[in-house]
Amino acid sequence: MKTNNSRRSFLKAGAALSLAPLIPSSMFASPNTAIIKNGTVFTAAHWGMLKATVKNGKVISSQPHQITSKIPNPLQYTMPDLVYKTRIKAPMVRKSYLQNPDSPKPELRGIDEWVEVKYEDAIKLVARELKKTRKQKGSQSIFAGSYGWYSSGKFHNPRILLHRFMNLSGGFTGTLGDYSTGATQIIMPHVVGGIEVYEQQTSWPVVLESSKVVVMWGMNPISTLRIAWSSTDEQGFKYFEELKNSGKEIIIIDPVKSETAKYFGDKASWIAPVPNTDVAMMLGMAYHLYETKNYDKKFLEEYTIGFDKFLPYLLGQTDKTPKTPAWASQICGIDEKIIKELAIKFYKNRTMLMSGWGMQRAHHGEQPHWMLVTLASMLGQIGLPGGGFGLSYHYSNGGAPTCAGGVLGGINAASLGVIENNKFIGLANSSAVSNSASQSWLQKATDSAFPVARIADALLNPGKTIDHNGNKITYPDIDFIYWAGGNPLTQHQDTNTNIKAWRKPRTVVVNEIYWTPTAKMADIVFPVTSQYERNDLTMTGDYSNMDIAPIKQVVEKQNGAKDDYQVFSDLCKAYADGLVEVYTANGKTEMDWLEEFYNVAANAVNANVALGVSMPKFDEWWNKNEPTTFAPTMESSSWVRFGEFREDPILNALGTPSGLIEIYSDTIEAMKYDDCAAYPKWFEPVEWLGMKDKPAKFHMLSVHPTDRLHSQQNNTSLRENYAVAGREPITINPKDAKDIGVKTGDLVRVYNKRGEVLAGVVVSDEIRQGVVRLREGAWYDGFDSKVCKNGCANVLTMDIPTSKLANGNISHTALVNIELYKGKALGLDAFKAPKGAK
Repeated sequence: MKTNNSRRSFLKAGAALSLAPLIPSSMFASPNTAIIKNGTVFTAAHWGMLKATVKNGKVISSQPHQITSKIPNPLQYTMPDLVYKTRIKAPMVRKSYLQNPDSPKPELRGIDEWVEVKYEDAIKLVARELKKTRKQKGSQSIFAGSYGWYSSGKFHNPRILLHRFMNLSGGFTGTLGDYSTGATQIIMPHVVGGIEVYEQQTSWPVVLESSKVVVMWGMNPISTLRIAWSSTDEQGFKYFEELKNSGKEIIIIDPVKSETAKYFGDKASWIAPVPNTDVAMMLGMAYHLYETKNYDKKFLEEYTIGFDKFLPYLLGQTDKTPKTPAWASQICGIDEKIIKELAIKFYKNRTMLMSGWGMQRAHHGEQPHWMLVTLASMLGQIGLPGGGFGLSYHYSNGGAPTCAGGVLGGINAASLGVIENNKFIGLANSSAVSNSASQSWLQKATDSAFPVARIADALLNPGKTIDHNGNKITYPDIDFIYWAGGNPLTQHQDTNTNIKAWRKPRTVVVNEIYWTPTAKMADIVFPVTSQYERNDLTMTGDYSNMDIAPIKQVVEKQNGAKDDYQVFSDLCKAYADGLVEVYTANGKTEMDWLEEFYNVAANAVNANVALGVSMPKFDEWWNKNEPTTFAPTMESSSWVRFGEFREDPILNALGTPSGLIEIYSDTIEAMKYDDCAAYPKWFEPVEWLGMKDKPAKFHMLSVHPTDRLHSQQNNTSLRENYAVAGREPITINPKDAKDIGVKTGDLVRVYNKRGEVLAGVVVSDEIRQGVVRLREGAWYDGFDSKVCKNGCANVLTMDIPTSKLANGNISHTALVNIELYKGKALGLDAFKAPKGAK
């Protein structure tokens, strides 16, 4: 009865907010398109271009559009699960919030009952409470979050659509950087003048022709190349397949014998250092190269600056600790003989040092890639064919030659709008289309932005000032969160602290497809369409730009779900007069936008007859139901990263203050941070296996999952292939398993001072003793208990920054204990709708 009364009160208040009707759904229909009820539909996703089989309007199966190698990609076969499983089936409002939005009992988020409301009422409620928050606390108190992996489309990008609405309606607080490369994307501009992690690599044909030794350091491409930021062009598997059969020496450095190490088998050497000690291992190599005079002095003099200032540290003159191979061996656990042999091998052979990103998701994560560049500089091969280093061969098929053709633009986040007396009155910049190919989340969204990995800290500590890359940032007082596209309750470190943080703001709104942990932690939830229920466009190959591919709608929108575009358009309509016209560029439909994006690319292609490719009118191309493919050029196939710089370091200076590779940075030195020196340096992590008085016994690596994209697809049937004892698996070395008395198939409690999870044991000699692996991305399932029943790794990780320089996350710096679980096995609720929901 109370719920009904509060609902009537809400409806009465909502009616006063906006008497205008919402935009007719027909506006968001897809003109000139028809959904195929029986047959095959071409579409695309992060995991590649796909063919969907539809029968009687229902998707039956999916498979890859093309197969480029023998390496399988199981993510491509899960479309039915992603359309039909775990769906949010109606707009929902948390009971306590619906009863009193001004005092909504945020401490009940995650455990409260839910109430179904009409879509129109939910729109009015959000518009009213957003307007109230802006009036009471200002636009900086509005946090608009998303992480971008939700969709590979150029139009249905919820992060951009959300920011577009928030900008036009008055502004918001956003974030800086990302979780994937938080440390490296800040340190690399100081060292080489660019972020490196999202930049093209030396072309694979050059590596295959010129490299003699290929080192894969902390990377697992056989797993991570299953996806791409746009849609994978699937060339990476082909190149690693060729590398396997090339006869080159392949060295894999990783505490875990990963899928990649197992794929290469006896054609690669596997070296397993102690986690978080890569810097020490590299310093030992550098010391040996210097002492034996096996280093390129000329390269250091002509192309770098600061080696002379780094050298006293390397030799131990500044701290009385020479960084000898013996010293390094004691830290990293690799025999000093191997360290010496690797150093000389790298110097005397054309060597490509391929590195992953895991080593920088650690305490003092700025140091590993800075030291890798320093080591590569001593080898003197940077800018030579097949030599140097690369930080993106494991991501989105870096190194696949860039093709000559069209590049799609996409909708942008617009400029700040001005609202007065419930009317939109002006806009700084009316441009609606962005042709930027950069990673969208790296852009500074607002003046009050803060590093993304500090979100929980910001929520809990409004007004706190932190150092960041030479600047000071003060956290705003966030009281309203709108999240569209992403699962931060699973993704962010130290989940228990994160939950406390998310229970602080007055209002949390989430657009979601599924009942994820983040949706369960909201106050208001809008059910939105999956990528298979709408039309869009994408490129394949973040670096190659190989295809322009249609993303065809496969099935009707499920359970009354709306596109994010419609949700935000309707919010504009309810928020202020005239706002929706600007948001939609005077009423453009989905297909209007797609045709505009297509025409810009097609006009560029058709104007360049040398490409040998022509693109027809949009309707003809769309109905053809297949991608347009471009070819690489001879120049891109032979391209060498830093080749131009090596040829002429003056004419092609880097973007550093000196124009050279900075082994010593005066800029960083001036910051005077105690946790990031002016040169690459070994810092002892806050938790690691070599520390005194360890708080726990095992080092946990929360690596990228093989059968998910972070937390995406955890709700699919793929889980049946890897779950152990019904939980996320944890890999343990046989000696460690014997020591704690567990075996494969056992249910164990994994815990530390930050929290505890249940996991299923896999005993394997494919992991270093003292190290365990619990992959990230399992949906958090601990709202009703003290333990996460589904094995979410971030319950155990630590939420402190890499350093004052970058403020990246340190998810790979965590020690845990493990014991056999002896209690009653708790049932899983991770994939169930919460109380009150259908």
